[in-house]
Amino acid sequence: MRRPTLLMLALLSGCGPDAAPEALPLGLNITLSRAVASQVGAYQVAVLKDGTKRNCTELQRTCLSSQVSPDDLLELKDVDGNTGRTLRFASAPGGAAMGLSVDVPVGRDYALVIEALTADTPTRFLGSSCNYLRVVNSGTNATLVAAPIELTAQSCDPVFPR
Repeated sequence: MRRPTLLMLALLSGCGPDAAPEALPLGLNITLSRAVASQVGAYQVAVLKDGTKRNCTELQRTCLSSQVSPDDLLELKDVDGNTGRTLRFASAPGGAAMGLSVDVPVGRDYALVIEALTADTPTRFLGSSCNYLRVVNSGTNATLVAAPIELTAQSCDPVFPR
């Protein structure tokens, strides 16, 4: 079966209930502004159920982990077989553009959140992008351009409990 891909572009320049068990890839293309590239160590990707009930502006104000329950998140999988309710991807050296692929269950009414995280230890939240996914089909999906990542550095802990 051919898997659909949704292409996403996240710019760091200021930057459902009908879900089936099958997960299909969601492609993410991420580029950074060189001005902030040295601060970003990783991206954390999460997909929330009931996307239309979410206020993206509010979700971008602080760490997602302080706002939603882990049960609100879909189980995701990356190309290396890693699974979790959130997936982390190291940023590209020097802020170079990079591509990611995340398997998302077929379904409707999702919100995709991409959080930019520091390279520091412990990791800190730098900002996020929130995007509504109306549907993830088992067939071909339309290209989706992600909202810019809003830089709103907070001292919150972006880690979700396992």
